[in-house]
Amino acid sequence: MYERIIESYVTSLSKDDILNFAQQKEISLSQNDLDIIYDYAKKHWKTFYKGDPSDLLKELEKKLQPDTFQNLKQLYIETKNKFLS
Repeated sequence: MYERIIESYVTSLSKDDILNFAQQKEISLSQNDLDIIYDYAKKHWKTFYKGDPSDLLKELEKKLQPDTFQNLKQLYIETKNKFLS
Protein backbone atom coordinates (compact mmCIF):
# COMPACT_ATOMS: atom_id res chain seq x y z
CA MET A 1 0.00 0.00 0.00
CA TYR A 2 2.70 2.49 1.00
CA GLU A 3 4.67 1.62 -2.12
CA ARG A 4 1.92 2.87 -4.42
CA ILE A 5 1.54 6.09 -2.45
CA ILE A 6 5.28 6.71 -2.51
CA GLU A 7 5.52 5.89 -6.21
CA SER A 8 2.74 8.35 -6.99
CA TYR A 9 4.43 11.04 -4.92
CA VAL A 10 7.87 10.45 -6.46
CA THR A 11 6.39 10.57 -9.96
CA SER A 12 5.12 14.08 -9.33
CA LEU A 13 8.12 15.18 -7.23
CA SER A 14 9.82 18.37 -8.41
CA LYS A 15 13.09 20.03 -7.55
CA ASP A 16 11.07 22.80 -5.89
CA ASP A 17 9.47 20.19 -3.61
CA ILE A 18 12.91 19.01 -2.52
CA LEU A 19 14.19 22.54 -2.07
CA ASN A 20 11.15 23.56 0.00
CA PHE A 21 11.46 20.47 2.20
CA ALA A 22 15.15 21.15 2.75
CA GLN A 23 14.40 24.74 3.70
CA GLN A 24 11.77 23.58 6.19
CA LYS A 25 14.44 21.39 7.77
CA GLU A 26 16.89 24.33 7.69
CA ILE A 27 19.16 22.62 5.18
CA SER A 28 20.82 24.71 2.49
CA LEU A 29 21.26 23.01 -0.86
CA SER A 30 23.54 24.04 -3.67
CA GLN A 31 22.15 23.65 -7.18
CA ASN A 32 24.48 20.68 -7.70
CA ASP A 33 23.31 18.97 -4.49
CA LEU A 34 19.69 19.61 -5.45
CA ASP A 35 20.21 18.07 -8.89
CA ILE A 36 21.90 14.99 -7.42
CA ILE A 37 19.26 14.44 -4.73
CA TYR A 38 16.47 14.85 -7.28
CA ASP A 39 18.11 12.36 -9.65
CA TYR A 40 18.67 9.76 -6.92
CA ALA A 41 15.14 10.18 -5.53
CA LYS A 42 13.59 9.66 -8.96
CA LYS A 43 15.80 6.74 -10.01
CA HIS A 44 16.40 4.88 -6.76
CA TRP A 45 13.38 5.49 -4.53
CA LYS A 46 12.51 1.77 -4.38
CA THR A 47 15.96 0.89 -3.09
CA PHE A 48 15.72 3.59 -0.42
CA TYR A 49 12.23 2.44 0.49
CA LYS A 50 12.68 -1.31 0.78
CA GLY A 51 16.13 -2.29 -0.43
CA ASP A 52 19.67 -1.92 0.81
CA PRO A 53 20.78 1.63 -0.02
CA SER A 54 24.33 1.20 1.35
CA ASP A 55 26.01 1.51 -2.05
CA LEU A 56 23.82 4.47 -2.99
CA LEU A 57 24.67 6.24 0.26
CA LYS A 58 28.38 5.70 -0.40
CA GLU A 59 27.95 7.27 -3.84
CA LEU A 60 26.03 10.20 -2.40
CA GLU A 61 28.66 10.76 0.27
CA LYS A 62 31.23 11.31 -2.49
CA LYS A 63 28.95 13.55 -4.60
CA LEU A 64 27.30 15.81 -2.02
CA GLN A 65 28.76 18.46 0.23
CA PRO A 66 29.63 16.87 3.61
CA ASP A 67 27.02 18.82 5.63
CA THR A 68 24.34 18.12 3.05
CA PHE A 69 25.11 14.42 3.04
CA GLN A 70 25.05 14.17 6.85
CA ASN A 71 21.72 16.00 7.05
CA LEU A 72 20.24 13.90 4.26
CA LYS A 73 21.42 10.66 5.83
CA GLN A 74 20.01 11.66 9.22
CA LEU A 75 16.63 12.53 7.69
CA TYR A 76 16.60 9.23 5.83
CA ILE A 77 17.32 7.23 8.98
CA GLU A 78 14.66 9.09 10.97
CA THR A 79 12.06 8.64 8.23
CA LYS A 80 12.88 4.98 7.69
CA ASN A 81 12.60 4.33 11.44
CA LYS A 82 9.13 5.93 11.48
CA PHE A 83 7.99 3.54 8.76
CA LEU A 84 9.41 0.53 10.56
CA SER A 85 7.88 1.30 13.95
